[in-house]
Amino acid sequence: MATTKQKEAARRNIKKARDAQSARAHGQSVPRRAEGMSTAQENRLDDKRFAFPEERKEPITDAAHVRNAVARFDQVEGVTDDERDQAWDRILAAAEKFGVEVSAADWRDLFKGGKAKKR
Repeated sequence: MATTKQKEAARRNIKKARDAQSARAHGQSVPRRAEGMSTAQENRLDDKRFAFPEERKEPITDAAHVRNAVARFDQVEGVTDDERDQAWDRILAAAEKFGVEVSAADWRDLFKGGKAKKR
């Protein structure tokens, strides 16, 4: 069962998709999907553009990468809780910058209730 927050996010996503579809129908060139980042581009990124800069893990350069960093946060291995705290702060700052809604208040919430286990 979806929560109210999830339903609101779904409604916003549907509205964005409809707006893009309408723009395409009216002759605007709206890309269907972001191209992403090549490995070479990722290798050229400054360390501060990563959630975990020491390990250069989880780039947070745009909204899609921020969502991916949140989704894969529990999969990052070989980092301390202090590093996770700092990475979470960087992810939340990037999420605010790119307009990404993050429902978890703390990174520890990502480890509750699902398959993810703290390593």
